[in-house]
Amino acid sequence: MSSGGGGSSEPSGVKKTSKRPKYSRFTQQELPACKPILTPSWVILTFLVAGVVFIPLGVICLFASQGVVEIVDRYDTDCVPESSRANKVAYIQSEGNKMCNRTITVTKTMKHPIYVYYQLENYYQNHRRYVKSRNDAQLRSPREENDVQTCAPEDNVAGHPIVPCGLVAWSLFNDTYQFSRNSEKLPVNKKDISWKSDRDSKFGKNVYPKNFQSGAPIGGGTLDPKKPLSEQEDLIVWMRTAALPIFRKLYGKIETDLNAGDTIMVLLENNYNTYSFNGEKKLVLSTTSWLGGRNDFLGVAYLTVGSICLFLAVTFSVLYLVKPRQLGDPSYLSWNRSPGG
Repeated sequence: MSSGGGGSSEPSGVKKTSKRPKYSRFTQQELPACKPILTPSWVILTFLVAGVVFIPLGVICLFASQGVVEIVDRYDTDCVPESSRANKVAYIQSEGNKMCNRTITVTKTMKHPIYVYYQLENYYQNHRRYVKSRNDAQLRSPREENDVQTCAPEDNVAGHPIVPCGLVAWSLFNDTYQFSRNSEKLPVNKKDISWKSDRDSKFGKNVYPKNFQSGAPIGGGTLDPKKPLSEQEDLIVWMRTAALPIFRKLYGKIETDLNAGDTIMVLLENNYNTYSFNGEKKLVLSTTSWLGGRNDFLGVAYLTVGSICLFLAVTFSVLYLVKPRQLGDPSYLSWNRSPGG
C-alpha cells in the first residue's frame, strides 16, 4: 500500500523527456551584436554622406554617357518599295533583289573602334518555346548531332538531323551592311565580335553545319558548311538570346575614325522578315566610353538617389533645429540593462 495522494505515479525507470533546447548563447540570442541607436545626428549624417557621394558619381556617369556618339537609322519601312508597302510580308518573302541605299551624316567626330549594331524591336527572343528550341550539347560536340529532341520544329530534314538545330539558330539575322565614304569602302571587322568564352566553350571547333536551312520554310541566314561553329561569330552572337523585346546585337567594327560632317553611304540588303510581327529594324553606329555604350540610366539613378538623400538630410536638420525632441535614456534598453536589474 503506497502512501500519498490519489494521483497516478510514473514508473521510476521512465525518463521524462523535455523539449527545452540545450542552453547556449547562440540559441538564446545572447551573442554580442551591433545594436545602433538611430539618433537624429546619425540619420542626418548618413543621408548627407550618401548625397555627397552619389551626386558627383551621377554627374561623372552622365558625362561619360553623353560623350558617346551614337547614330540610329531605322530602315525597315524605307527599304520597302512604295508599291509593296501595302503588303510588306509578301515583299520580304518574295525572290529578287532587296538592296537598299541609305545615307548617314556624322554629326560629331567618332573615334575608332566604331561599333556597328543591328537593333530589333517587338522581337521576343525570351519566349519560352523559342528559348528552349535548341541543344547546347549539339553545338559543342559532333557526338551529339543526332540529339534533336528539344529542337522541334526545326529538328531534322527528311530524317537527317539539322546542325545547329532549333528555332534560335533557324531565325538567324541575315541583313547585310556595306559602308563607304567618299567612294572609299569602309571595311567592317567581324572578328572577335562574340564572347571569347562562347567561342571556346559553347561552340565546338569540330562541329560543322549540316542540313541547315535546307528545308522549307527558310527562317533567316545561312552558314558556311566548311567553317566550324566556333568560327561563325554571327551565329554565336545571335544565339545569346535577349531578355527584352528591344535589343541590339553586334554586327562588326569599323576601325577608322569618322569626322564630323562626313557622309556615309550604306548599301544594305533587306532580307530579314520583321514585318510578320510588326517588328522594327534599325542600324546603329556607336562609340563607347569607360562605362560602355550610351546609357543615361545609371547617372540619372545616382543623381536621383543623391538628391533625395540631400533633401532628407536638410529636412531632418530643419525639423531637429526648429522642433527638437528629447531622446530617451539608452540605459533603459533591454540589452543595456544588467541581468539582475
